[in-house]
Amino acid sequence: MARFLLRSTYTADGLHGLIRDGGTKRVDVVRKMVENAGGRVESMYFAFADDDTYVLCEMPDHRSAAALAIAIGAAGGLQVQVTPLLTPAEVDEATRTPAAYSPPGA
Repeated sequence: MARFLLRSTYTADGLHGLIRDGGTKRVDVVRKMVENAGGRVESMYFAFADDDTYVLCEMPDHRSAAALAIAIGAAGGLQVQVTPLLTPAEVDEATRTPAAYSPPGA
């Protein structure tokens, strides 16, 4: 399965919901959502930074990760960014894969 980092920022409505529900319930909601899409949550953290939450998860594919992001965004409580993550072995494979490229002006 592919790994993804979901970073999100709460909207005002989302913060009101967080205050009402608490953090533990939000983790349960995220875990169920990811599992229903065929994935697995490795970890979820709340933060006081540019982003409010960080979720590290495995998903079956990019399409299922995109479906989560669309559903979350459409609900209106969060703005979410999905970042595909690569293992070191995948990076090794990528560096051995030929790619023809010419820089601008070359």
